[in-house]
Amino acid sequence: MQGLSGKVALVTGAGRGIGRAICLAYAQAGAKVAASARSRDELDSIVEEIRAAGGTAESFPADLSDPDVPASLLDSVAGSLGSVEVLVNNAGVGSSSDPKPLVEFDDEFWRLTLEVNLNAPYRLTKLALPSMIAAGWGRVITVASINSRVGSLHGAAYAASKHGVLGLMRTAATETASLGVTVNCICPGPVRTLMNDKRIAYDADRLGRVLDEHESGLTPIGGRLEPEDIAPMAVYLASDAGRMVTGQAYNICGGINMA
Repeated sequence: MQGLSGKVALVTGAGRGIGRAICLAYAQAGAKVAASARSRDELDSIVEEIRAAGGTAESFPADLSDPDVPASLLDSVAGSLGSVEVLVNNAGVGSSSDPKPLVEFDDEFWRLTLEVNLNAPYRLTKLALPSMIAAGWGRVITVASINSRVGSLHGAAYAASKHGVLGLMRTAATETASLGVTVNCICPGPVRTLMNDKRIAYDADRLGRVLDEHESGLTPIGGRLEPEDIAPMAVYLASDAGRMVTGQAYNICGGINMA
């Protein structure tokens, strides 16, 4: 029901965390995985794991803060595995890298965050859509955030970029709904990743809380999500089982936002 046999899936931010979990889940579902991130060592690790399990995967090191990279990345994937049929925009810059109040916010960090979190998904989606439309089948899945719906204290660039990418993807969904292409977002809450570790530590220190106690109360269910909690939704949205789902943003947040 949820097979992706033979589909070419490009996952950005694939080296660790949510991206890595999605790569493994896609490979298990039969997809040919194009794993992209900045770190070659992390990519080699995920590719080796997929191949050892009998799957197909290639690594594509790329720095998406460079506006010229999306085009070359898609060309490289097409030359190696075929045209991208499933695009997962997962690479991101978090607020934890330089959290500050808006009046003190670093302008260069603002630029970098929007380049990676909003402009790169814009460029990748824009460039990947023509081949999907021509084939009459395609999937675009963007890992947004619960902060695409609510603000982020001391994280203006992160919240702005995630609100923006949600609007971008809903617009793309409207434009491609009748063309065999679906476009959706996944909005995770706090996930156990290196990026989120730093944010959790920052907030605990800011609030004067013990780290473990702070983490245990992050969600109504309790604690943080694991990257593997996100992957099943990414598989569903990429599969034919999700063919009638487009323009949606699914919270996987442990009950933080029940609206």
